[in-house]
Amino acid sequence: MPLDDISTPELTRSLVEASVETGRQVGALVHRSGQVDYVIVGDSGKLMLPDIGRLRAAEGRFRGLRLIHTHVRGEALTRDDLVDLVRLRLDLVCAIQINARGEARSLHYAYNIPGEEGALPYREHGPTPIGQERVHVGELMSGLEAEFAKRTRGRAVRAPAGRALLVHVADKSERDVARRADESVRELRELARTAGVEVVDTIVQLRERVDPKTVLGKGKLDDVILRSMQLDSDVLIFDRELTPAQASAIAKESDLKVIDRTQLILDIFAQRAESKDGKVQVELAQLKYNMPRLVMKDDSLSRLTGGIGGRGPGETKLEIGRRRAKERVSHLEAQLKKFGRQREQRRHKRTREGVPTVAIVGYTNAGKSTLLNTLTGADVLAEDKLFATLDTRSRHLKVGWAGYGDREVVISDTVGFIRSLPKDLFAAFRATFEEASDADLLLVVVDATDDAKQEHIATTESLLEELGLQDIPRVLVFNKIELLAPIDRALLQRKNPDAVLLSATQRETTRPLVERIAKELAERWTESAKTPETMDLEGQVTPPSEEPAEDADVSASTLVELLRRAGRRVRPPRLVEEKAPRRV
Repeated sequence: MPLDDISTPELTRSLVEASVETGRQVGALVHRSGQVDYVIVGDSGKLMLPDIGRLRAAEGRFRGLRLIHTHVRGEALTRDDLVDLVRLRLDLVCAIQINARGEARSLHYAYNIPGEEGALPYREHGPTPIGQERVHVGELMSGLEAEFAKRTRGRAVRAPAGRALLVHVADKSERDVARRADESVRELRELARTAGVEVVDTIVQLRERVDPKTVLGKGKLDDVILRSMQLDSDVLIFDRELTPAQASAIAKESDLKVIDRTQLILDIFAQRAESKDGKVQVELAQLKYNMPRLVMKDDSLSRLTGGIGGRGPGETKLEIGRRRAKERVSHLEAQLKKFGRQREQRRHKRTREGVPTVAIVGYTNAGKSTLLNTLTGADVLAEDKLFATLDTRSRHLKVGWAGYGDREVVISDTVGFIRSLPKDLFAAFRATFEEASDADLLLVVVDATDDAKQEHIATTESLLEELGLQDIPRVLVFNKIELLAPIDRALLQRKNPDAVLLSATQRETTRPLVERIAKELAERWTESAKTPETMDLEGQVTPPSEEPAEDADVSASTLVELLRRAGRRVRPPRLVEEKAPRRV
């Protein structure tokens, strides 16, 4: 097959004769070298192309194959033809249109072009009568590849993690589905931005039910593939958790990198974890997520260990990978238990010292770390991104200027909550929330400017209940009020009369919160200031003395009396039974 034309009369005649005889589409994949690599027979409406390699051709280059096939009904290039052209980066796709007499009537062909962003990534020609137009395929491809290479070199790289297309699929029977879809997509966009991904477009589909294989329908998935090629994106991010089978099917169909919402959150956590504790938690969650997805391509004996034929049943690479993953999971869980014991010791030390603890909880990116910095003068990382802080930070706050002398509290910042938090991630970070379980007071921080703030409050309440923290006293704090109009601020305070409204970036607005903290913890300080009850030598309880007697006798003859007069606890004496003398 020469390169000075799309097809030769001999190839065209052979394909048409075979197609008319069988009533099916017949095609050939022709290499630029002139060799026919594949001959394909489909049905009356489409062809199923062979696996010519899942990886794309090199950047700026095509596959080196052109598809020439027949259309029995005489139709133009179909969507499947164009999707194959773009997805597989074929040199060219040509349809030979057959008339009612079984003769080749015309050619309709298309090829990829380096169009502007948002324009169609291909160009169609025809239909043109057979023999009236000659296309030098070699020169056409050389020119196009040069244009693609020039565009690739001149394109600015704006995001370190690539360009992504967001996909949201929802059940149209759900209540208020349009608003929920909009909020969910907005949150997914923020997650992608935090992960360092440039979002080029968003596709939303409302369906009667989710497709069990590819989530989207076949036609919509083709639209997504074409759109991703138009916008030169290399990642598809789905706003749901995909099963291993779904992720594999979509990746195979689109030839793109496919990740779901859970994988995106795990990637953010992996970027943000700083402490050893946090890194172990993230690794554990990733292993648990990836274990069901440890599937390798089964090419003959490629999964078997050992020599040429495997030499016995042995163990497959897949089984070894899973076994090692399970061993690693056990090791990481043991490490987390060790870290948990260390945190428990630190909390017990604070409890013995009588210092109350306040935990800041709430939806991610509500301003928790900024509030901790403003209250305590700390320098914890605070960014306008989701999950900017993963590791628990504790700082001291003195509330003397609120009228409580030199009293102080310990304030802890915790990991932010998010809707549909991945269960593996929640299980791994459950130990981190233990800091809040021993708190005397919870500050539930909410972004007052977010339209979905009521849903955020509901998500926070649900997760607190799941953690068993529903009985701890709490204060609702609305942050970022400087961005609200005065009328909206007044309405918010009226709807939530017990809440505290503030701006975490303006220290003067936090005074009501400090006063509220001092008021809520006043009883705890009073209890810790009392002398504990003691027990005398006869085992009788002695009530705590409010003030020492002025003429008290400070002399004491035994250690027990010294401790008792100092107001310290004294253990009751143990009764030792008199043993009978042993007989000789």
